Amino acid sequence: MLRGGKLLVLTGPAGVGKGTVEVALRKKHPEVWVSVSATTRDPRPGEVNGVNYWFLSEEEFADKEKAGEFLETALVHGLAHYGTLLQPLVDHMSVGTPTILEIDLQGARRVKEKAAELGLEVVTVFIAPPSFDELVRRLTNRGTETEEQRKRRLETAHVELAAEHEFDVTIVNDDVNRAADQLWDIIAKEYGKEA
Repeated sequence: MLRGGKLLVLTGPAGVGKGTVEVALRKKHPEVWVSVSATTRDPRPGEVNGVNYWFLSEEEFADKEKAGEFLETALVHGLAHYGTLLQPLVDHMSVGTPTILEIDLQGARRVKEKAAELGLEVVTVFIAPPSFDELVRRLTNRGTETEEQRKRRLETAHVELAAEHEFDVTIVNDDVNRAADQLWDIIAKEYGKEA
C-alpha cells in the first residue's frame, strides 16, 4: 500500500521537547513532513486548526473512526482522543516524502501492530529527557497545563519512560540542535539522503 522510505514514529513523554526538535529539524530540512494529528482537546493559545492539530468534536472524531479514516486512535491522559488520519500519511509516503508521525506511547504500539497489514515499514524513535527532574522543569516552565493536567502527564511520563526499550532508537534531548541532527541522520539513512 505504501512505498518510499520508512515512517518515523516519534514518541516521548510530554514536555520532553518533541515539537521543538521537529521545528529545529524542519528549519534545516523543510522537505520533512510531520503528520498532523486529530484531537478532541481544546486548542492551546496560538494553535491553528490543520497546522498544529485537526481539532474535532467528539462526534466528528467518532464518525471518522467509524469510517476507518484513522491509522490509529487513543484516549490520552484520560482527557482527550487523538488519532492519525491515514490518507495524508499515504499521500506523502507514496511520493517518498520523509515522514514523521509524532505520537504517544499507546499510538506507537498500535502503529507497530498495524504496520504489517498495511505494508508500512516503521522506525520507532524515543525522545528521552536528560533526567526526570529536567522533564518536570520543562513541563512546568512551558505553562500550558493546569496543575492537575501536569500531575497526570508526569504520571503518564513514568509509564512512557519505562517503555523506552520498545523503540528502535533513543535520542536524548539534552541539546535541541544535536537531537534534530540525530533525527535527520536516521531519516537520511532510511530515505537514502545525504546526512
